[in-house]
Amino acid sequence: MSKSASKFFTEEEKENIKLSIKNAELDTSGEIRVHVENKCKGDVMERAAFVFNKLKMQNTELRNGVLFYLAIKNRKFAILGDVGINEKVPDNFWDNIKDTMLNYFREDRFAEGLAEGIAMAGAKLKEHFPYQTDDINELSDDISFGDN
Repeated sequence: MSKSASKFFTEEEKENIKLSIKNAELDTSGEIRVHVENKCKGDVMERAAFVFNKLKMQNTELRNGVLFYLAIKNRKFAILGDVGINEKVPDNFWDNIKDTMLNYFREDRFAEGLAEGIAMAGAKLKEHFPYQTDDINELSDDISFGDN
């Protein structure tokens, strides 16, 4: 796995992930981001929290942002929801999504695993944060990369 984070997915896979985010956000005010980098030194949840803050995901009006974080060379990943969504979902909700994604990841189907996880998160966001007519897309749907 010698590719840099920004080259990890093909252009088609990047577009499919972005489309998954757009589709998941269609019926909700929730916001989903994907961040991919090469390495995660230390605890993956701490790094995901750092990236979450760096991407200003805590600035959504209803605090309903969800970050999918991947460190490809360390084979680590995390899903981090903001306080608004975490107050609504069961304690094991993110673990269930991670388990589903891991099944894809074990087969090197990373883009498909991400798309499935994004769809699962989107369904829960829709349940608790339905789309309102005055909703705006508060965060970019683009994948962010850190080639560290």
